[in-house]
Amino acid sequence: MDRAQLLLVGLPLFLFCSDIVNLFSPQPAKPAAHHHHHHQSNSQPIIPQQHTSLEFPTQKASGIGFGNTVTINYCSSCSYRGPAVTMKEMLESQFPGINVVLANYPPPLPKRMLSKLVPVVQFGVMGLMMGGEQIFPRLGFAAPPQWYYSMRTNRFGTMASTWLLGNFLQSFLQNSGAFEVYCNGEMVFSKLREKRFPREIELKDLIALRIASSRVIDGANGGHWS
Repeated sequence: MDRAQLLLVGLPLFLFCSDIVNLFSPQPAKPAAHHHHHHQSNSQPIIPQQHTSLEFPTQKASGIGFGNTVTINYCSSCSYRGPAVTMKEMLESQFPGINVVLANYPPPLPKRMLSKLVPVVQFGVMGLMMGGEQIFPRLGFAAPPQWYYSMRTNRFGTMASTWLLGNFLQSFLQNSGAFEVYCNGEMVFSKLREKRFPREIELKDLIALRIASSRVIDGANGGHWS
């Protein structure tokens, strides 16, 4: 074999053997990383950072209706809460800062007392329909009266009629029909007197006049005492 053939055969063998040696030889250890600490000779004091809070100027309460109170006393059993809430929202939008209070207007005392007796009568009639034979002898009757037997023939119909009529009567007794509007303690509109509901524009004008008159009176008093 000449030199060219020996080179062509020997070079691949040499590379193969070197790969085998590198494959099974241990890997060299990695050099440890050296941490360089820089020490400053001149140490500076640490100044704590102060967090300054952002303060916004508070807005003073203002508005054409500020300092005024409107009270709407309405009949809650008459489903007048809807109109009352509508008037409240209208006044608050027309007079910013105004305080609108909604409250129930109770019926007179005699009607309230009668409305408390209606449930007692309802449960009394139902109790008679269920056990009248035992109740009447304890009340001193030898036998139940004739009207009891007439009502007992249709016992469930009598009980249903008593319940419905009692609820209607109780609702009527709790009905005051009131929608009274006060501004700063003085009445500006009364449904009991006018026999109608106030219109929104009408109520707005009445409240505006009352607020204007209150400011005039307050200004006169302030000028008098100053």
